[in-house]
Amino acid sequence: MTETTVAAPAGTKKHATWFRTVAIAEAISWTGLLIGMLFKYVLSDNELGVKIFGPIHGGIFVVYVLTVLLVRGPLRWSWPVTLLALAASVPPLFTWFFEIWGVRTGRIDDGRDTAVPSRASANSTAA
Repeated sequence: MTETTVAAPAGTKKHATWFRTVAIAEAISWTGLLIGMLFKYVLSDNELGVKIFGPIHGGIFVVYVLTVLLVRGPLRWSWPVTLLALAASVPPLFTWFFEIWGVRTGRIDDGRDTAVPSRASANSTAA
């Protein structure tokens, strides 16, 4: 099996970078909200954490959903991948897991050339 280097389409890097940034921010805001909820409901009656991180997380959540819908075309995501990205916004930290999976599987390309395995018969330059 040989490897073929495939260049990322123009503009993909900025979409990938934006998605990765928003996905990680969404996961971090989820963490802040969960810590706030821990203090509010378990450790004390202090609502400050929820009052701070609730609106922050809500805003970033909306930005994440819009970002998924905007980058799916440039990143060439199928509808199942898009739905998976949207579903990842519900459980805590899953946007971060989706981002890691997307990078590892080539669905989120950071603009570098990526080696893609190909069959020798499919590669026109192979002997």
